[in-house]
This record gives sequence, C-alpha cells and structure tokens, in this order.
Amino acid sequence: MHDPGTTLSLTRPKPPKALISLVPMIDVMLILLVFFMVTSTYLNLDMIPAVKRGDDLPQTAAPSQGAGGAALLIRIGADGIPTVRGAGLDLPALETVFRTRLTEAPELQVLLLPSGAADMQALVSVMDVATRSGVTNLRVVRLEVAE
Repeated sequence: MHDPGTTLSLTRPKPPKALISLVPMIDVMLILLVFFMVTSTYLNLDMIPAVKRGDDLPQTAAPSQGAGGAALLIRIGADGIPTVRGAGLDLPALETVFRTRLTEAPELQVLLLPSGAADMQALVSVMDVATRSGVTNLRVVRLEVAE
C-alpha cells in the first residue's frame, strides 16, 4: 500500500513581511498635541515690566526695560476711557502724559490694551493722540475676545 521510496513533502508559503503602520503613532501624536495645547499656560502680561514701578524702589533696582526703552501700558475700558496706572484720563490729559514721557524717554514704547467691549473709535482716538504726540513705537495688545 504505501511505497517507502516516495515521501510526501509539504511546503508552506513564507508569511508576508509585517508592515509597520504609522497611523497609530500619528493618532497618538495628535492626541498629545491637543492635550498639551489645552493644558498649556498662556502669556501673562503682568510678568513683563511694562510700566515703571513706584518710587519705593531704589534707582539701582529699577526693572530692565529691554531693547525698546521705557514702556507705557494704556488700558481702554468698555466705556472708552483710556486708563494709565489705574487713573482714567481724557484725550488732552493723555496727550500731556505722552509728551512728558517722551521727553524722559524718547524711545517710549506704548502698549494699548483695549477691552473686548471697547469701541473701535476709542482705540483709534487714543492712537491718533499718540501719533500727534510723537509716539513712534505703538502696539495694540489683545487679550480677550469680544462677545
């Protein structure tokens, strides 16, 4: 029945090489990106010395103003009144502040921080007064979104 001279040989095909898929790695990286974007901290303007400190500090311990020289932070509230160091000013008084600060520091950097509810006309009026006063370094800083 069975011939001992013949042998039955079974050959199995080689399994295909395993492909390394990058899709799971990309998914994990996107999830990590979203996670770190959501949990990251945002820039706090209070850590930038934008205004001169009070006279209680000695002159040798004055904060460094960086390459731009002295800086002046002006906040524009929802009522449209510009505020410098907590005091609301009208436009002629603001022009006087600009001129006196420019005589002290010709490279004065003005930072405008409008509220999200402030009128555009109030911002333009403050920018116009700054330009008439001779301010050449002016930046508008936006922290909150208008609703």
